[in-house]
Amino acid sequence: MSTSVSVDETTFSQAGKVLAVHLSYASRAAQRGRTPKFPSYFMKASSSLAVSGSTVERPAGTELLAFEGEIALIIGKPARRVSVEDAWGHVGQVTAANDLGVHDIKYADKGSNIRSKSGDGYTPMGPASLDAAVLDPAKLRVQTWVNGQLVQDADTSELLFSFAQIVADLSQQMTLLPGDVILTGTPAGSSVFFPGDVVEVEVTDLLTGNSTGKLKTTAVEGSAGFASFGNQPKVTEKDKEDAYGDRDSAGLDPVITGKSVLTDEVRAKLEAVATATISATLRKLGLNNVNIEVPGSTKGMQRVIGTARTLRYVPNREDLFKAHGGGYNTQKQSIDSLGDGEILVMEARGETGSATLGDILALRAHTLGAAGIITDGGVRDLAAVSGLEIPVFYNGAHPAVLGRKHVAWDKDLTVACGGVTVQPGDVIVADSDGIVVIPPHLVEQVANEAMATESSDEFIFAMVQRGHIIEGLFPMNAEWKAKYNAWQEAGSPDLATWDV
Repeated sequence: MSTSVSVDETTFSQAGKVLAVHLSYASRAAQRGRTPKFPSYFMKASSSLAVSGSTVERPAGTELLAFEGEIALIIGKPARRVSVEDAWGHVGQVTAANDLGVHDIKYADKGSNIRSKSGDGYTPMGPASLDAAVLDPAKLRVQTWVNGQLVQDADTSELLFSFAQIVADLSQQMTLLPGDVILTGTPAGSSVFFPGDVVEVEVTDLLTGNSTGKLKTTAVEGSAGFASFGNQPKVTEKDKEDAYGDRDSAGLDPVITGKSVLTDEVRAKLEAVATATISATLRKLGLNNVNIEVPGSTKGMQRVIGTARTLRYVPNREDLFKAHGGGYNTQKQSIDSLGDGEILVMEARGETGSATLGDILALRAHTLGAAGIITDGGVRDLAAVSGLEIPVFYNGAHPAVLGRKHVAWDKDLTVACGGVTVQPGDVIVADSDGIVVIPPHLVEQVANEAMATESSDEFIFAMVQRGHIIEGLFPMNAEWKAKYNAWQEAGSPDLATWDV
């Protein structure tokens, strides 16, 4: 039977440090769009600890006070360089915690969370703790309620890192002392709450049903804000998204990406029009520099449509290549991360004196479902690359490997390829006629307008074939526009026999 111990001021007086995990639950990682390989941490002031039933101030002039229901570990005996197998034995008690923070000031400390997370009362714990020695850490449940409504509910089976791993990892660098607190991360459902709202957090032993009881915290409006001699509150869309958990909850418009707008209908339209028409359409919309200039294409006029992933090479420097160029480098990582319908766009500064791609990596991209590869650098094994099904657009051929001219440096960021800026998620339409980059928010409009242009071009082409003079037809004057509109209204019949 688990023994409950009250969490009170005596408990807090023994807490030399409060350590917190950034991401540890799979549901939260999915919200954030990233899954860490290992745990990472930040610290909170021990003066932020508070008992159940306390209030927490939202500082004047701020709006993003957020709750995070968590399981807190209280160290029972010193731990220094302990193994994962032995780590749980150094945990004395387990309790409920609320890792509160005000996101309006988070920017000011560049990720350390000192001011955003360490305010007085920002780490309430309790009301009771459970004896860790008789608990199975993989069989615990954490729940959070706001004004009586359940908003978080998860158990420790979804942890990315076990509690033992977290304790062992922290003990590698510091001695964990009795009374130290480890906040083990929050699952999905964390969000903003407001003055007058009551947040409750409870941790339950799933095997016995024993519980910490509900940790209760009430938000109040503070009268004091941040003084002018320090950083002032600042809220960006990213702050709101992080605080509320997602863009929809924060009342923000969804982020438009190439994948979200490249529907079957839009794709069909882009496939039906010439790249020149797409380029001209973008020019009408004020975008002139959207054509990637590389001369080579392994698949000629085969149309390639997809969303951009990016890779950047920097000029070779031997010491940097030694540190970054060998083994499973950024180039290989980038290739391995490609997904269905994506096009890898490489920035190589137009340098063709060394290859940026060979047949093995091109084959790997193809097997992953990538739609194509574009590089403003060189390609080696060109005959073999050309024999693969995946279309590759390139600046030249060269037999030398990366280290002669390039270091693969970083990926999935804004790059310059063939004189054009490309961002991850941009839509690419390419064939040997040209490579066009379309910003995601314009894709549907470009597809519709390009289709309209293609239709009028078809009409004009047919009229020229029938012997009509260019003047007044290209571009169409009012008379020809009326004839064109009549043809469209008739359902675009065969122009060879259409009576103009």
